Amino acid sequence: MKTLNEAYAVLRDKDRRRAYDDQRRKSPAKLTEIRSAPAAREVGVYGQLLSALLCVALGMMLLLLVRFNGLWFLWPLSILGAGVILFGVLMAHSAMTNARSSLRGSHPARRFRAAQEIAFWLIVAGAGCGLGYLMLNAM
Repeated sequence: MKTLNEAYAVLRDKDRRRAYDDQRRKSPAKLTEIRSAPAAREVGVYGQLLSALLCVALGMMLLLLVRFNGLWFLWPLSILGAGVILFGVLMAHSAMTNARSSLRGSHPARRFRAAQEIAFWLIVAGAGCGLGYLMLNAM
């Protein structure tokens, strides 16, 4: 889609289109290589982790806002907050998977995938239990 948008930008602008046509006329036998900038979603592992952290923080803020301000009539915010936290957890899992796949094949971290998955989901479950305790018993 990004390549199509860049092609449309060239076709829309008369000067850029003229320069492109002139280039094509000068070297008809040589195929031009399509170059496009990387997509915005290719932010890397650190960008994914930051996005996951922000999602979890926003979800926690919504849950705690409803819980500690006594705004029980805004219960849909609790559902939204839980969904945002779940989305952040899935993004963190994706970042962990991408980080593991970016390692070289002989790296020890690639051999212990099951242990990493178990540890990740145990941490998520423990944090969920802690959040549940906080939501039900604190105040």
